[in-house]
Amino acid sequence: MEAHSRCTAVQVSKLVIVMQLSVLSYNIHKGFSTSSRRFTLKAIKEGIQASGADLVFLQEVLGRHDLHARRHAEWPTESQFEYLADTVWGHYAYGKNAVYDEGHHGNALLSKLPIVAWENFDVSTNRFERRGVLHAVVNDPESGINIHTICLHFNLLRQSRSRQLSDLCNIVAQHVPKASPLIIAGDFNDWNSRASNVICKELSLREAFKELHGRYAKTFPSRLPVAQLDRIYFRGFTPVRAKVLVGREWSRLSDHSPILSVLEL
Repeated sequence: MEAHSRCTAVQVSKLVIVMQLSVLSYNIHKGFSTSSRRFTLKAIKEGIQASGADLVFLQEVLGRHDLHARRHAEWPTESQFEYLADTVWGHYAYGKNAVYDEGHHGNALLSKLPIVAWENFDVSTNRFERRGVLHAVVNDPESGINIHTICLHFNLLRQSRSRQLSDLCNIVAQHVPKASPLIIAGDFNDWNSRASNVICKELSLREAFKELHGRYAKTFPSRLPVAQLDRIYFRGFTPVRAKVLVGREWSRLSDHSPILSVLEL
């Protein structure tokens, strides 16, 4: 009887919770094509729904734009992130970054898992590029595990990105427990991979596409991707799949191609 109890204890100690999350990151260019002539939000919605993603990290999302609403008959009555979430992603968070007379835009997270907390941090370095870091905590009801997520869009200028990287490291240090699973995704504008070196070294993160394919994904411009700007970093996960969503149907929607990764906890 005693031997049986010890055996049971060993078996219990080896139990592992396995959960897979499909993660999409996409700069949607405010719902317009590369040339900004065509309003493509409906097709973007259909595309991200077809991807089957559990978590969708969005950049350049319009919360409101009165001028576009008057010009485009198909403009949704709700915000872009609410329109995209629809009935597929029951939970969402929006970080308002740039505010102007016609409206505002920022980053958004769409989630099939409940969002239990979120906060948007202003990391702007000048009045021309208003940027934010959207931190949200999603909870898996079955396992009870909290997963920290960060959606961001960094500046074009390297000096500004350096300051924003420092801000990001501070936000993670102050708001994300070291033992918690973490996903950071978005448009890093990291043309020379300097930001990635900091993120991997200082935050002990890995990047999904590079882990599986040996390089970062080429995502910009969408018609002929050559620049490696969009990334999905993680810790506490194992990457299972990672790919860039390309083809004529995607190249006509935004100036960026979306990236999709499956992560296993």
